[in-house]
Amino acid sequence: MRAFVSDYLNNYEPFQLFGFSHWVAILLFLFLLFFFPWLSKNHLSSINQKKLGTLLVLIVFINYPIWVLLELIAGSFEYKLHLPLHLCRTANLLLPFAIIKRNDFIFQILFYWGLSAMFQAVFTPDITHDFPHFHYFRYFAAHQLLVIAIVYAVIVYDMRPTLRGLKDAFIALNVFLVIALAFNLFLDANYFWIMGKPPVGSLLDFMGPWPWYIFVAEFVALLHFIIVYMLYKFFSNYSKLTNQ
Repeated sequence: MRAFVSDYLNNYEPFQLFGFSHWVAILLFLFLLFFFPWLSKNHLSSINQKKLGTLLVLIVFINYPIWVLLELIAGSFEYKLHLPLHLCRTANLLLPFAIIKRNDFIFQILFYWGLSAMFQAVFTPDITHDFPHFHYFRYFAAHQLLVIAIVYAVIVYDMRPTLRGLKDAFIALNVFLVIALAFNLFLDANYFWIMGKPPVGSLLDFMGPWPWYIFVAEFVALLHFIIVYMLYKFFSNYSKLTNQ
C-alpha cells in the first residue's frame, strides 16, 4: 500500500502553463462562478441552496486532509512541506466556519484573502502536477472552488464584505506571515514563500529579489483588497439599480 501510494504521488505528467488542462480549468472556473449562484437563486429552494453551498465548502475543506493522509500512508509526510501554513491551506480549513457556521469575522478574512489571490491562482498557478493527478484537482479545488464558494455565499447567503473586514483581513494576513516565519525559522522551511520564491513562475517574480518582494507583496495585497472591495460595491450598487 505504501509503495503504491508513494509511486502515485511521485509519478505524474508536468503541468503546462496555459496548456489544454489549464485552459479547461480556467473555463470551468468561469462557468461555475456564475452557474452555481444563478442555479441556486433561480431554481433551488432555501434548503437545497444550503445543501449546494455545504457541498462546495466540504469539497474545498476535504482536499487538504486527503493530501496529508496520502503523504502519511506513503511515508513521505514532512513538517517542512505539509503543514497548513500556506494561506490557501488555512483558508480551506477555515471555510466551513465562515460559510456553514456563518462566522462573519472569518468570512471577512477569507473573502479578501480568496478573491484578492484569485487571478494569480487562476492564471499563474503554483502547481507541478497535470491532469488527472490528485494534485491537479487538489490545487484547483483549494483555490478556484474556494473563490466560487465565497462568491456563492455573497450572492446566495447575502454575506457582505465590509471595510472593517478589509482591515481585519490585512491584519490577519500579517499575523499569518509572522506565524509562518516562526515555523520557517524553526523547521528550516519555506511556508508562505517567505524564505524564497515558489519553484514555478508567480507574481512574486515581478516584485524584486528576496527579501524585498515580501514588502512589495504587502502593498500589492492591500491594493488587491481595496480593488476587491470596490468591485463588490460596484456590482452591488449595479444590482440594486437594475432591480428597482
